[in-house]
Amino acid sequence: MHKNRIDRLIKKMEENNLAHMIISDPYAIFYLLDRKIEPGERALALYLHRDGDLKLLINELFPQDGEVGADLIWYNDVEDGIEKLSKYIKEDEVIGIDKFWSAKFLLRLQEIFPDKKYINGSDIVDAVRRVKDEEEKQLMRESSAINDKVMEELIPWVVKGLNEKELSAKLKEIYKAHGVEEVSFEPITAYGRSAADPHHSTDDTCGKLGDCVVLDIGGMYKNYASDMTRTVFIGEVSDRAREIYEIVKEANLRGIKAARPGNKMSDVDKAARSYIEEKGYGKYFTHRTGHSIGLETHEAGDVSSVNDSIIEVGQIFSVEPGIYLLDEGIGVRIEDLVLITEDGCEVLNHVSKDLKVVPVK
Repeated sequence: MHKNRIDRLIKKMEENNLAHMIISDPYAIFYLLDRKIEPGERALALYLHRDGDLKLLINELFPQDGEVGADLIWYNDVEDGIEKLSKYIKEDEVIGIDKFWSAKFLLRLQEIFPDKKYINGSDIVDAVRRVKDEEEKQLMRESSAINDKVMEELIPWVVKGLNEKELSAKLKEIYKAHGVEEVSFEPITAYGRSAADPHHSTDDTCGKLGDCVVLDIGGMYKNYASDMTRTVFIGEVSDRAREIYEIVKEANLRGIKAARPGNKMSDVDKAARSYIEEKGYGKYFTHRTGHSIGLETHEAGDVSSVNDSIIEVGQIFSVEPGIYLLDEGIGVRIEDLVLITEDGCEVLNHVSKDLKVVPVK
């Protein structure tokens, strides 16, 4: 159990005048209890009251060793788990429910307590998870450092005749050599025209002379995700592609400069996007500028024009502008993770962003 995280959550509940809540998201439960439980179709619920009362509803199929940090409410497949949970829920009228809880469980609870007011409690949990503690910051640094090494080892392989699927498989081999058994998302290894598709699905395409190659990669290290993108070129680079690359690089740097406490998340998006628009390529930057990251690759709190939340010290998110010219077969994206500090941000990725042409031997 992470007592400091539970204490922070209780404090946030008090700030929002919320007496109790039910948390069902397995990632949030792991964040608080340090227990990985994947319940599938069965009910899993962590009940938390601001007085510190902590109960975990869990099916008997998922035995737990040692001290969990919460009182366990066991049920089996022929018992009504929600009814069992209800006996421990206190009288306070308003109860927060996270957005991951299945409607079949929530509706059953509403049958038992028809007079309670049910609100979305996910924003409160997300607000706590968004600000990383010191342990998380260090794990994210370590995870990103491994990702840097993996990227450096992957780049030379873009000229060795592998198709996209083979390059992706080689990437996973490199991760395993660094002790990383699981990718944090299915990697994007995209040559040429495929690189102009922001979420291209890896296929049998092979690279050719002059192609841009988008490498969007990440791995899981001690349960924390890394994520980084670099774009390199095979053998040579056209003046047109060089122009696009330098614009994206500058947009990335401007976004990073805006990533500081007190600014809004939308300010980071604006800093990157407005530069690309100024250069005449606004309509070719077709996605948000970034996303929060931690236990999950994509966590609540995106870097977009509509997110006006204030940036806080301890947040970690990506800055990843891109330009995608499908008709010209040019796609460039550059992505770094940033950790917000007292006076700005710490960039967690250190692979050079200078334009790189990988020589064909």
